[in-house]
Amino acid sequence: MRHDFLAPLLAALTLCSLPAIPALASNLQQTYQQALAYDAVYQSARYALRAGAEKGIQGRAGLLPSVNLGGTYTRSGDTLNNLSNVYNLTLTQPLLRLANWESYRQGKLAVAVSEAQFELARQDLILRVGQSYFDVLAAQDVLSSLGVQKQAITEQLASAQRNFEVGTATITDTNEAQARYDLANAQEIAAQNDLAVALDKMQQIIGQQPPPLSRLRDKVTLSMPQPSGLDAWIASAEQQNYNVMAQQISLEIAQSEIKRSRADHMPTVDLVVGRNFTNQYSTLTPYTNARIYSNSVGVQWNIPLYSGFAVSSKVDENIALADKARADLDNARRTAVLNVRQAYLGVSNGLAQVKAYEAAQVSSQSALDSNRLGYQVGVRINIDVLNAQQQLFSTQRDLAKARYDTLMNGLKLKAAAGALQEADLVQIDTLLGPPAP
Repeated sequence: MRHDFLAPLLAALTLCSLPAIPALASNLQQTYQQALAYDAVYQSARYALRAGAEKGIQGRAGLLPSVNLGGTYTRSGDTLNNLSNVYNLTLTQPLLRLANWESYRQGKLAVAVSEAQFELARQDLILRVGQSYFDVLAAQDVLSSLGVQKQAITEQLASAQRNFEVGTATITDTNEAQARYDLANAQEIAAQNDLAVALDKMQQIIGQQPPPLSRLRDKVTLSMPQPSGLDAWIASAEQQNYNVMAQQISLEIAQSEIKRSRADHMPTVDLVVGRNFTNQYSTLTPYTNARIYSNSVGVQWNIPLYSGFAVSSKVDENIALADKARADLDNARRTAVLNVRQAYLGVSNGLAQVKAYEAAQVSSQSALDSNRLGYQVGVRINIDVLNAQQQLFSTQRDLAKARYDTLMNGLKLKAAAGALQEADLVQIDTLLGPPAP
């Protein structure tokens, strides 16, 4: 409630002092846009993607020619009158280097891994934004419900006091109402703290104090994400989950590393082109003075024979690492399938819970109306009305939370299947209405 009171003032001050700042977010998709520009975890993933893109260039470099310029400068003789300058310009083009071809392939695979990891970070941001958004709404619902509950208990307390004064009720009714009021007051303090914590968590993601957020409308119809069958989601998770894709590519890199290690046993052939210049000068023996230019073109080859079993050991190491990558891939697939199952059950059971809570809300409202009428005519006591009020408010809070959890499980289901997009937030925004007063 304090946040709702200060939000207009803070917004006005912000617009006056910093007119260049864009409008504050009010719905889920706008909150996500702010998080894209501020969230440190997502920014880290962007830089990692940029760094990963360089792996392809580095891998390709081993197939391209290299050019080197070198030389020597020498002064010799007792009187230091002998001078020699030598310059060498050399171009080397690999012709047969199997290890370089594997490095080139690994570079392209490393780029694909970084892209999959970035998509994971993007989906994680969508989930974190959605979770923080619904956490704020849930905390606001609890605080608002407690405020309404306190008002109802206050009215019931006043009624009990009047009835006690005229002698139609005992002091017990007054004490019961007072106890419920004190409990609601304590719960309200805790709810204010929970709301402040939820707002702080959202501020950590979007970089500013959250404005009043659009809330879920009271009468909305939630539906199962399509396709409705679990098998289709599992199949998608096993193939399109970005963590699975990253592990699959990592396995290909590990298998390529085995080939690259074995290539250290193979001969290498390079084309070498050189341009040499020698300038020799001597005052003691001028007949040796010369300026010599020479060009050379040739093929350089090398056959590894023995390296102390280092190559064989490296091959064995990379075979073991490939087995590890294969096990990591199996674990990623199983984890993705488990996440899909849990999220799918969360959505299906959540929809059932929403329907049950909607029916319970109607029943609780009828029970409260009946108890109020019975209290007025003297067939019900004060504690009956208080219990009916408590049941109604608890049902309303549980209904709201069930809706939020169902929507979040829908996002988690799509994330586990590798299908979560910003458009899913836009779709949820169609279910939202104006912010809570």
